Amino acid sequence: MDAFLVALQFLTRIPVNYRYETGATLLGRSVLYYPAVGLLLGTLLSVPGTLSAGSSPMLLAAIVLAAWVLITGGLHLDGLADCADAWVGGHGDKQRSLQIMKDPASGPSAVSLLAVILILKFAALTAMFEQTRLAPLLLAPVLGRAAILGLMLTTNYVRPQGLAEVLLQQLPRSAATWVLVISAVGAVLFLGFPAVLFASGLLFWLRQTAMSRLGGVTGDVYGAAVELTEAAVLTVAML
Repeated sequence: MDAFLVALQFLTRIPVNYRYETGATLLGRSVLYYPAVGLLLGTLLSVPGTLSAGSSPMLLAAIVLAAWVLITGGLHLDGLADCADAWVGGHGDKQRSLQIMKDPASGPSAVSLLAVILILKFAALTAMFEQTRLAPLLLAPVLGRAAILGLMLTTNYVRPQGLAEVLLQQLPRSAATWVLVISAVGAVLFLGFPAVLFASGLLFWLRQTAMSRLGGVTGDVYGAAVELTEAAVLTVAML
């Protein structure tokens, strides 16, 4: 439970008010619960659709999307925006790209990509509420946070002395692999293979691009992975 609460505090703005003594082992184990935090998020976001059956699908989609951003604090959107600016403005130079990622300002590339991602989510949510389907909304946040596990297990972290460095050093890799496999298999069973395959392909592309641009990943890349995976799962599931 301690590890789950740490993950919940790190990935959301839900006021759990949990006090703990930060320990490397506990932080490493908390990563195993990232998909569980995603499932909780998906469950909370499904409540408006469950309680407001018959309401305007577009209005429900807007409410859910707004709640999605508020509950996560825009944490992953910020990572996606930083990656967009770094990919365009860094011109393939590692140090320049890393420097751009630290800049709190967002350029046209970041704003444009954020708009595209949010529009895709909104459109997919609208279609989902029209068809009274909740599985994509439940599982998209799960796979989004499982994507972080996938990157942690396969890709070097390139920003020294960051929090993620501690997480990676203490991550139970065998258990993390099982969590990743279970998340993927569950998504295939409830969403179908195409959505999971497309999201996996997009994650692979992001990883390869990050390797080319940065030589590895950063916390911003983890955030971008969450947003791209969620948008891909929702969109393909509702096609």
